[in-house]
Amino acid sequence: MNELQLSKRLEAVASNIPSDSILADIGSDHAYLPCYAYLKGQIVSAIAGEINEGPFRSAQEQVMKSNLADVIEVRKGNGLEVIDPNEVDCITIAGMGGTLITTILEEGSRKLEGVSRLILQPNIGAINIRKWLLAEGWEITSETILEEDGKIYEIIVADRGNPEKPYDDIEAGLLLGPFLLKEKNEAFIKKWTHEKQHWMTILTNLQQAEPTAENMKKQNEIEGKLAILKEVLDEQNS
Repeated sequence: MNELQLSKRLEAVASNIPSDSILADIGSDHAYLPCYAYLKGQIVSAIAGEINEGPFRSAQEQVMKSNLADVIEVRKGNGLEVIDPNEVDCITIAGMGGTLITTILEEGSRKLEGVSRLILQPNIGAINIRKWLLAEGWEITSETILEEDGKIYEIIVADRGNPEKPYDDIEAGLLLGPFLLKEKNEAFIKKWTHEKQHWMTILTNLQQAEPTAENMKKQNEIEGKLAILKEVLDEQNS
């Protein structure tokens, strides 16, 4: 992977960046994504944010190597503290857990002024992101689920709008993704078939454990998720 050839996952992220955007790529690592987006003519400029010294230096070196230092600025900092309000109009955050991405958005919510699109790629916990978007007035406008190197990734694209619009069933949509739920592609079925088996194992263990209040709460949560999955997967197989 380099500034001219991204991974399948990051290429899918990049494909959702609107033309002529000013981009902030948070957790940019080697800054491949903003370099690629600029060289493809998608963005006019970018900020690559990194909190860790090693990746920060790697991003600086990549931007210099690509001769893009005049249009891509690498900044060191935590989450959205690397940008100012109204400085960018598109933000990408990829390769982190859903809880961490949600924390970054919540803690930096003041910096989202002027931002019209969020492109978020959680490795796990996409439900946390969807809940935050729903509560904060962001409308999910598209989703992608794909498999690469044996791992399954979800990409959530959100614009400012009506946050309830894409949901036919909010509970199922938050868990599975309102668009992914309608498409049910091969990666979707594979992911949730595996998750169903995993949750059934956890449920069996909880049923055999001491019936504490905490265990009963977890059991009820998993039973609710399994009921949603059973309906979706049974419908697919019928």
